[in-house]
Amino acid sequence: MIVTLKGNTNKRKPQLNTIFLVSVFLLFANIIGAQENPDERLATPSQDSIREPEHPGAADGNKKVRLKGDIDEYQIISYRNDTTFVDTTLSIQKDYKFNYLRKDNFGLIPFSNLGQTYNSLTYNFENTRLMPLFGARARHFNYMEVEDINYYRVPTPLTELFYRTAFEQGQLVDAFFTANMSPRLNFSIAYKGLRSLGKYQHLLTSTGNFRFTLSYATKNDRYHARGHWVTQDLMNQENGGLDEDSVLNFESGNPEFLDRSILEVGFEDAQNIVVGKRYHLDHHYKIIKQNDSLAKNKLTINHIITAESKYYQYEQTTANTTFFGSSFNASNLSDKVTLKTLYNELQLNYSNNIIGDLQLNVNDSYYNYGYDQLVLVNGETIANRLKGDVVAVGGKYHKQYKGFDLVGDIGANIAGDFDGNYIKAEASFKLNNDIEAIASINHSSKAPNFNTLLYQSNYLDYNWQNDFSNQETQQLAFKLKSDKWANISVDFSTIDNYVYFKEDQVSGQVSPFQNNETITYLRVRLDKEFRLGKFALNNTIEYQNVDDANQVLNVPEFNTRNTLYFSSHMFNKALFLQTGVTFNYFTKYYMNAYNPVLAEFYVQNDREYGNFPRLDYFVNAKIRQTRLYLKAEHFNSSFTGYNYYSAPNNPYRDFIVRFGVVWNFFL
Repeated sequence: MIVTLKGNTNKRKPQLNTIFLVSVFLLFANIIGAQENPDERLATPSQDSIREPEHPGAADGNKKVRLKGDIDEYQIISYRNDTTFVDTTLSIQKDYKFNYLRKDNFGLIPFSNLGQTYNSLTYNFENTRLMPLFGARARHFNYMEVEDINYYRVPTPLTELFYRTAFEQGQLVDAFFTANMSPRLNFSIAYKGLRSLGKYQHLLTSTGNFRFTLSYATKNDRYHARGHWVTQDLMNQENGGLDEDSVLNFESGNPEFLDRSILEVGFEDAQNIVVGKRYHLDHHYKIIKQNDSLAKNKLTINHIITAESKYYQYEQTTANTTFFGSSFNASNLSDKVTLKTLYNELQLNYSNNIIGDLQLNVNDSYYNYGYDQLVLVNGETIANRLKGDVVAVGGKYHKQYKGFDLVGDIGANIAGDFDGNYIKAEASFKLNNDIEAIASINHSSKAPNFNTLLYQSNYLDYNWQNDFSNQETQQLAFKLKSDKWANISVDFSTIDNYVYFKEDQVSGQVSPFQNNETITYLRVRLDKEFRLGKFALNNTIEYQNVDDANQVLNVPEFNTRNTLYFSSHMFNKALFLQTGVTFNYFTKYYMNAYNPVLAEFYVQNDREYGNFPRLDYFVNAKIRQTRLYLKAEHFNSSFTGYNYYSAPNNPYRDFIVRFGVVWNFFL
């Protein structure tokens, strides 16, 4: 007998924030007549900053990282309190970051439409989190977390407009504005919106990320506060990928099927969405100021509070039993799961020029994850909610000693339903002006994600309640940084109780499993650029090796990106030009498949994918504070074989020419 008790679910369609867009255009109109930037090397705030290891206990402000050619009046402050300066120089690293995520996406391969998910070619098992994640991880590549939000300090208002063409009937726009209302009060407001139809049937993406930040310091500099408000909606139509006949037609290269819209897909009536809203406040008070009588001591009390609510929803007009098995309802399927969290942390930071920087902290995490109903499947009751509080304690330490920079971080849950702990230690040493060596060790024990512990769906086989053990990871990492020789990083990880998704051997449907064998994982990465006059060859090469008896962690053995390019000033230095070709490649491996009901990737060991080159030709230019980008993506697609996939049954992008611009204004 199968019985379900289902409540009504509210439907919410993602849409652009029109009020905010109007305000952006008003700001744009006001700054067209702005005076010229006193140094044209300013701009691009958050995307080009460099993040340094956290230094706890630095109560009186921020560690400043000066980059060559920057002006320090326009400052970017990360959630870790590191400060960098804005920069409008045009470099190959800027080209790597000119994408939907606005960060270097080496190690990821995007799906065919802009705003869809990414398949991972590499993993980093370093972890300092104590709580499970929400789930629907395939929808979270563009979900902005607390650590993705920056704060600003600027002498005059700064605006950045980012634009890039999409795939049919749409565009990607990211508009940003920040200003100091007084030397002690700054605000910023930004919105990234995307709409892209895509080349295949029923593949529309529509996403929006709104951000507002505020930072304040009192006149006596004792009290500092910064916070943000972020709302996000990330919607994708889902089609299940190409059906079997269309896969054959795609791989044949038949000109008849180069119009991808005529290829048949699994279904055309489903979509999923992640919607989130977050309020965050981080403020501290200096009990002992740096200029007090105890000049060598600093004592600060910090408080952090974060309230966030999010939901994931999968909707489908008609149940597809071929793909997902039997369902409770034959039509109008709607699965919705919510998570509400409230995080409070209290810190005591003490700094002394002999002891170093020391932080002690205690935090409470309230969580409420689940559904509005119980589900009965063949007499088994699936609970509807995981709810509770977890209390944790921790500490951080930083000290510079005889040329070494030492950082430590530790945390453990001491009360609540979820056990967890982590410890991380890092030491760096500059061998000379060019070479820096960094070594770190990390141990982590954390509960797996919420959607592996509890899940409900209209599809019968997608209902489960598990009591998995904590996933245990250990990582030893080493980095060698040298502008003259190369940047080399090596990390070795062991993973126990690894939790993953895979097709069930009995039902054929996707569900979570826990691995019973230890996995060992080695990564070696080399970054080096060779220059000869105005020509350069930029290389990123990664080698990976996995010892995994059950083949549940699959990665390509080699992953490489190589860019040969020319750069030069032209027209009496009025224009700076960069043009070249980027080669991307990874070896064949059992690439993870994608499940749209869960918005998760799952393990498959039936067919290997990869071993196809991706060549992009680009022409980038900089005129004053404007950077122009023109790229012919995957221009080799028609003559190197139609075997390119982002996931099984989900082809990678065909050849396309795309244009974009980043434009800055200064008052």
